[in-house]
Amino acid sequence: MVLHKMAFLAAIFFFFVSSSIHVHSRETFACDAKDAATATLRFCQQSVPIPERVKDLIGRLTLSEKVSLLGNTAAAIPRLGIKGYEWWSEALHGVSNVGPGTKFGGSFPAATSFPQVITTAASFNASLWESIGRVVSNEARAMYNGGVGGLTYWSPNVNILRDPRWGRGQETPGEDPVLAGKYAASYVRGLQGNDRSRLKVAACCKHFTAYDLDNWNGVDRFHFNAKVSKQDIEDTFDVPFRMCVKEGNVASIMCSYNQVNGVPTCADPNLLKKTIRNQWGLNGYIVSDCDSVGVLYDTQHYTGTPEEAAAKSIKAGLDLDCGPFLGAHTIDAVNKNLLRESDIDNAVVNTLTVQMRLGMFDGDIATQPYGHLGSAHVCTPESSSSRTSAHLYLSRHHHRKVAVIGPNADATVTMIGNYAGIACGYTSPVQGIAGYARTVHNKGCADVHCMDDRLFDSAAEAARGADATVLVMGLDQSIEAEFKDRNSLLLPGKQQELISRVARASKGPVVLVLMSGGPIDVTFAEKDPKISAIVWAGYPGQEGGTAIADILFGAANPGGKLPMTWYPQDYLTNLPMTEMSMRAIRSKRIPGRTYRFYDGPVVYPFGHGLSYTRFTHSIADAPKVIPIAVRGRNSTVSGKSVRVTHARCNRLSLGVHVDIKNVGTRDGTHTMLVKQLVAFTRVHVAAGENKRVQVNIHVCKYLSVVDRAGIRRIPIGDHGIHIGDESHTVSLRI
Repeated sequence: MVLHKMAFLAAIFFFFVSSSIHVHSRETFACDAKDAATATLRFCQQSVPIPERVKDLIGRLTLSEKVSLLGNTAAAIPRLGIKGYEWWSEALHGVSNVGPGTKFGGSFPAATSFPQVITTAASFNASLWESIGRVVSNEARAMYNGGVGGLTYWSPNVNILRDPRWGRGQETPGEDPVLAGKYAASYVRGLQGNDRSRLKVAACCKHFTAYDLDNWNGVDRFHFNAKVSKQDIEDTFDVPFRMCVKEGNVASIMCSYNQVNGVPTCADPNLLKKTIRNQWGLNGYIVSDCDSVGVLYDTQHYTGTPEEAAAKSIKAGLDLDCGPFLGAHTIDAVNKNLLRESDIDNAVVNTLTVQMRLGMFDGDIATQPYGHLGSAHVCTPESSSSRTSAHLYLSRHHHRKVAVIGPNADATVTMIGNYAGIACGYTSPVQGIAGYARTVHNKGCADVHCMDDRLFDSAAEAARGADATVLVMGLDQSIEAEFKDRNSLLLPGKQQELISRVARASKGPVVLVLMSGGPIDVTFAEKDPKISAIVWAGYPGQEGGTAIADILFGAANPGGKLPMTWYPQDYLTNLPMTEMSMRAIRSKRIPGRTYRFYDGPVVYPFGHGLSYTRFTHSIADAPKVIPIAVRGRNSTVSGKSVRVTHARCNRLSLGVHVDIKNVGTRDGTHTMLVKQLVAFTRVHVAAGENKRVQVNIHVCKYLSVVDRAGIRRIPIGDHGIHIGDESHTVSLRI
């Protein structure tokens, strides 16, 4: 079947390379039972509640020792038997060596590199996200036990993909705040485990808040002041972070480089102390993005002296500085009466508490719950996959020779995106396809920049002599990355010309596979009758080539949905990245952002995705009226809405029962979205089968809206629930 549509791919693999018998090489961090001088100290007694242990330890530290614990490279305190510790490790989609806390080598040459987050988000599969987190934390604990990794991982990135040009959009779960928040809570639970008092590893949701510009048109993240309305803060930018803290119980939040409405986020008590700590109830520590405290002084000139910068940050609620700034200037801030020692105590209490929840003060690793994990638990042969992709599949019998063309056809490192480590191994697209057919490989362009057409003739010739052609095009980290935003949504260089020329030459079906984190305007390909299918592979991870091939040859049935809108190039005409408004500004001809606030033309909409089979929906049962109980007579505004804080929200839920039928000929997994995205679920339905699923929609969370003052309200009256082509009206009444 040849259909000219768009589709998606995400592949999850656990890949085996080698393992050896593990021997613990990590020295005991603190409270070594063999150290008679410290083993009996109160902070070393596991029977004592953690808050009391932390209080005891704080009472033993000098001011200088406390300050030495304020940076990511925390100093050792030999007299108390405490080793030094590097806080900075990363695990965005697998254990990474981006931070200095993790180093590959010896018994740990690699770790599983899952697909980039934007790709995995396309699965809309919360249980998968949590499962990935569990595998990553197994490998992280194993590496810690082996002396080559840390236990504090500054992941995930849950910023909103507000602008399609953002180079770090690939790291995020996409443009919808509920999707990003569900991803955050699920991945964090997988990393940390489900014991609220103890941690497997400590995760960190970043970068708080309104951070989604790195380096665009002469404006960079170090100098950018994000001017954001209270409405957009409450209903968009803060949502994933709130869900990460309240639903995921994350152990850390990272503040960002940028200012928000004139105040650096890492020195804003309204953001850190008032919102994260007090309103949301963070049980953990707040860390700066690396050198952010130095940036707010040296680059943003927010304070007149470095001591003032240190004091403002700590008093605002910052607990840990990724960088040397607090270590260098905090004592002087105390001496100048800008800061009290008790302020420093508050910060150190939060970091020490997390370390104790991790078991770092519980003596010998081997006796702890995760002490058995070692190199044999990294790059394991276990496998779990979620693949979501194209609506065309090739036949082994009719397509025996396949031309695999394009600068990403033999991609390896490109497939794992940024913030990755050393992968356990790779299967490139051409290698994956070679498992199904004889291949002819031609790059077509020297790299994704595709600056000339020297290889175009040979690429066209390869297509002309093959039974089918797969073009593997798109972007890589030289086009979109941290500190590298795009200026265009079009394919780089002469890629479009190569695609069109090869498509004209091909005698068989042509499939266009795109690797990218952000959206690409491929309208030309959508309209080209020679191109049978378009597959977005994202950055599909170490086994991406296998996943692509399985989809193209029909071994796997796709079921993913786009987690972001694909806009046409014209969308950027009058839209600077620095304009933070989510809603359209008609007077300035500024379009809205994301599917929630933009109603113009798109290449592909949020939530779009195809399968080899076809599903239908019907709403079987849903209430028509839900009463809203309020706390007092003054809870309404003109009778039209109720403030969420005035509603009795505990059991206020809308239950919708939906029948999903697979009316095609193949078994498949269907992703059901309730839009505006208030709920989603993923269900496997066999061919010809009908399944009933229930989704529960929390009225206060998901049927409320935010007014211009940033106050969340529940509109009284009719609300439309949309599931595919089906809709249902429910009336909320007082």
